[in-house]
Amino acid sequence: MSIYFLGINGVIGSGAFLLPQTIYKDMNLMSVFVTICAALTVSMVALCYADLSSRFTGSGAAWLYSYHAFGRFTGYELGIYTCFLGCCTYAAEIVALLTILKTLSPVFSNHAVYYGIAIGIIVLFTIINLFGRTIVKLVDNLSSAAKMITILIFIIIGAFFIHKMNFTPVIPKAATLGVGPYFKHFGAAFSVVFYMFTGFSFIPIAVAFQKAVGDWGYVLVIAGMLISVIGVAFAGSFNTPSLIASLANEHAMLPKWIGKKNKHDAAWVAILLSAIITMILITQSYLFLVSCIVLASFIQYVPSILAVIKFKHTNEFPNNGFKLPFSYVIPAFALIISCYMVTNFTWKTILVGVVVGVLAAVAYFFIEKDEKVEEKHQKYLSKMRNK
Repeated sequence: MSIYFLGINGVIGSGAFLLPQTIYKDMNLMSVFVTICAALTVSMVALCYADLSSRFTGSGAAWLYSYHAFGRFTGYELGIYTCFLGCCTYAAEIVALLTILKTLSPVFSNHAVYYGIAIGIIVLFTIINLFGRTIVKLVDNLSSAAKMITILIFIIIGAFFIHKMNFTPVIPKAATLGVGPYFKHFGAAFSVVFYMFTGFSFIPIAVAFQKAVGDWGYVLVIAGMLISVIGVAFAGSFNTPSLIASLANEHAMLPKWIGKKNKHDAAWVAILLSAIITMILITQSYLFLVSCIVLASFIQYVPSILAVIKFKHTNEFPNNGFKLPFSYVIPAFALIISCYMVTNFTWKTILVGVVVGVLAAVAYFFIEKDEKVEEKHQKYLSKMRNK
C-alpha cells in the first residue's frame, strides 16, 4: 500500500493544481482533448516501462534498461538525466509550494523569506531521509490520502456547479487563424499538460471552488494543495537519492563513495548531493523547471521505448510477468508522439539539456570502471542470450 501511495505522490502533484489555467489559455475547452492525448501517450510509455520492469530485477529503471540494451555509456547518460529529472521535480514542487503561499500573504514575496523557507524545507526533508524509510512511508501515505480526498471532494461537489454557459468558447481562437497557429498552441499546451502525468500561473481550481461553495471551499483546496505539493516534494527527496545511489552501487556508474549508506540504510551522500542540486534549482521559475522536467522525461522515455523494440526483436531478457501486447504497435506510437515534444522545447531548455549531457560525458571518462562488476554483467548478458 505504501508503494501504491508513493506512485500517487510521484504523479499527482503541483501540475494538477497549478497548470490548468496555463493549458486553458492556449486551448480553451479543447484543453480536455489535449489532456486526453497526453494521458494516452504517457499510458503507452508506462506500458513500455511495465514490459521492461518484468525483464529485470535491479533498481534504476530507465538507465538500467538502456544499460542492458545499448551499453554502459548510454545507461550512464540516462542515469544522469534521470537524476537531473528527479532534482528538477523536487525543486519544482518546492517552488510551487512557495507560489501557493505567495497568494495567501505578500510576505512570501520577500526574497529572504522565500529562499529561507525553501531551503528550510529541503534541510528538513534531508534530515528525515537520513533516518531511513519508516518516517518516509508515514509522511508519504498521509499526503497521498489527503490529496486524493481533496480531488474527490472537488470533483463530486464541483459537478453540481457545472453550467452550460461555461462551455463557450469550446474551440480555441488559434483554430480560427489556420492550421499553423492551432498546432503551435496545441503543442504548447501538450508540453505543459505532459508534466501533469510525469511525475506529471495562478490557482484556478481553488478560486473556482471558492466561487462555487464559498470561502471554506477555497481553504479546503488550498490545504489539500499544500499537502499534495509537500508530498510530491518529499517523494522526490526520497526517490532521487535512491536513484543516485543505485548508479553508484548497481554497476559502478558513479564513484562508490556516492552510494555509501549510514546505519539507517539511508544513502547519506546521495541525499546531501541531491539537496545541494535542488537548492540551486529553486532559483528558477516554476514553468522553466516544468519544461526541464518534460525534456528530461523525453530523454529517458525514448531510449526506454527503443529498448522494448530491441528486446522484442532479439528476444533478449525474457519477460517474467507482464508482456506488452500487440507486438511493436504500442512502442511505435509512444515513440512518435514522444518525439513530437521536441518541436515545443525552447532554446533555453534545450541548452540546459545539452549542457547536462556534455558535462556528464566529460565526467564519464574520469570515473574508474569496476572490472569485477563489468565481468559479472557480461556473464549475465551471456546467460540471457543463451536462453
